[in-house]
Amino acid sequence: MELEGRQDQCLPEAEREKKGQKRKLEHRQIYVSPTLFSDVLDHVSILHSTFSSNDSDRAAAKRATHALADLAKNEEVVNVIVEGGAVPALVKHLQPPPLPENDRIIMPFQHEVEKGSAFALGLLAVKPEHQQLIVDNGALKHLVDLLERHNDGLTSRAIASLIRRAADAITNLAHENSSVKTRVRMEGGIPPLVHLLEFADIKVQRAAAGALRTLAFKNDENKNQIVECNALPTLILMLRSEDAAIHYEAVGVIGNLVHSSPNIKKEVLLAGALQPVIGLLSSCCSESQREAALLLGQFAATDSDCKIHIVQRGAVRPLIEMLQSPDVQLREMSAFALGRLAQDTHNQAGIAHSGGLVPLLKLLDSKNGSLQHNAAFALYGLADNEDNVSDFIRVGGIQRLLDGEFIVQATKDCVAKTLKRLEEKIHGRALNHLLYLMRVSEKAFQRRVALALAHLCSANDQRKIFIDHHGLELLIGLLGSSSPKPKLDGAVALCKLANKAMTLSPIDAAPPSPTPQVYLGEQYVNNATLSDVTFLVEGKRFYAHRICLLASSDAFHAMFDGGYREKDARDIEIPNIRWEVFELMMRFIYTGSVDVTLDIAQDLLRAADQYLLEGLKRLCEYTIGQDISLENVSSMYELSEAFHAISLRKTCILYILEHFDKLSARPGHSHLIQLIIPEIRNYFVKALTKANPNIQAQDQPFYY
Repeated sequence: MELEGRQDQCLPEAEREKKGQKRKLEHRQIYVSPTLFSDVLDHVSILHSTFSSNDSDRAAAKRATHALADLAKNEEVVNVIVEGGAVPALVKHLQPPPLPENDRIIMPFQHEVEKGSAFALGLLAVKPEHQQLIVDNGALKHLVDLLERHNDGLTSRAIASLIRRAADAITNLAHENSSVKTRVRMEGGIPPLVHLLEFADIKVQRAAAGALRTLAFKNDENKNQIVECNALPTLILMLRSEDAAIHYEAVGVIGNLVHSSPNIKKEVLLAGALQPVIGLLSSCCSESQREAALLLGQFAATDSDCKIHIVQRGAVRPLIEMLQSPDVQLREMSAFALGRLAQDTHNQAGIAHSGGLVPLLKLLDSKNGSLQHNAAFALYGLADNEDNVSDFIRVGGIQRLLDGEFIVQATKDCVAKTLKRLEEKIHGRALNHLLYLMRVSEKAFQRRVALALAHLCSANDQRKIFIDHHGLELLIGLLGSSSPKPKLDGAVALCKLANKAMTLSPIDAAPPSPTPQVYLGEQYVNNATLSDVTFLVEGKRFYAHRICLLASSDAFHAMFDGGYREKDARDIEIPNIRWEVFELMMRFIYTGSVDVTLDIAQDLLRAADQYLLEGLKRLCEYTIGQDISLENVSSMYELSEAFHAISLRKTCILYILEHFDKLSARPGHSHLIQLIIPEIRNYFVKALTKANPNIQAQDQPFYY
């Protein structure tokens, strides 16, 4: 599907790799004293000079590693520590110093110095610019060795703490660093991390899962090795853990494993991950809920059967509840999952029936671009089922889609396609159902249906809906509302209706002449040759020809062939018309065309109306109509009424409807609307009847 590919753009990649895996640093302000660098140098010097199994050296090394770790908790000091040469010194102490030959005594401060070094290096690795330096000094090999220290058969708290610090350091070193991720695999770090998922200490399990989560992100070789090491069964068991931190890390690892890896996705599903992941939607841990929703969206990407199974196993209701969470990312991921699920026809009806429409529509108001787009994509899916059309209208969905302010172009395109989908559904059973609702529902809902149909219905169905089923009266009724929003909605809907009607029948075109007319031509305008009548205009003579005037209009026909005194007069005085206006009018009579400029159009309209020159009136109305503005539309409408200028009147009506929001802020707006409502009704009755002359709604069967 065209829109589906855009969804991955909306997934927060930092969430996938889990930015929170980095150690949180204290962001207190600190004054870097001149002695700080000296203190760092002292600690580094101690580490370099105490790499031995001597009790006092081990004690000093422990103090130095812990001191550097305490300093590294403040991000502002990290660069000072690195510049002081701490990295190679700390890396050296990731391994125990050699014991004297034949000396089998326990190393003083067993595991403590190594733990302090791993902890300090993990904190330094929080800054990406230091990651490669630490790796280049050989830290990875030693950290991997520390992961395996429990293989000696020891399971003390100290060993557990050491392993956890080593796993955390690997996580921070590999965070958003593809080359380090690969190096960890090459150093053999993945198998021991997978093994540690079953370690007795919960904190070690979490640290190991966190490292695997980072290593799996956008690294196919790492993903494959994690799966080959048989991590899936343990990870799926961890999904059912009562410890929120455990299932949060486990669902994160699985999410990164399946991302863009269809084969691994199949293995994960076959291993039984679906139900425990759905169970996490109801977790008390919002992070786990978010990761579970994201993972379900990935499961549902292409496999239609999986989409159905997710819904059958109870995912829809918790996902809909998550749409209303105060957590923005939780709403974003649940909308993402529902969008993927809504690509199945039966799921579309189920999501809408379960109450998913309203919260998804509310998310369109979000100022978060990804959240807004995920909601729009989900609604696009729901619009594909004709059973949802009436629900969209019932909850005001059409107006929300029309009125929404969308942040990114992809969302605007998605909303446009959603409206197009709904429009394609407005026929047959769906249309008859809406007409039934428009007839029997409460007034507010009837108007909502009429508004929606004005925007979505086919031009061929307009008469059936708005004339035969009285939808027009519902829209016109909105113009009399006491609230601004319904008035504006009604005006916009009527404007849309008018535009559709004109595509079928351009009713404002000038009517054709009833009989073909022959014009004397330009050369006879004000020409004394063969002239048999003279008009006196502003004291000047204008030469004319009775035969031409008789053929031009009923007014001249009555003048020269009736009982008026002008019948036999040679000179006829024309009062109240300027020479320029009269000359243009006569030029039209002789040639059938004339250029009407704005400065003379109103006077020429008056003359054309007086002498019943309908063609000239239309030309004048067109020119005047091009100059309609917010300031003069009221006077233009009055002008159209005074001279029965039908075309200008219609132009005024359409202008008022099209600019209703701006006109609403101007004085006299309400009076103008009330004044033109009868004409609005007449205009649409004529337009819709003429556009569909042969359609009779009563001949169409209803299906309920």
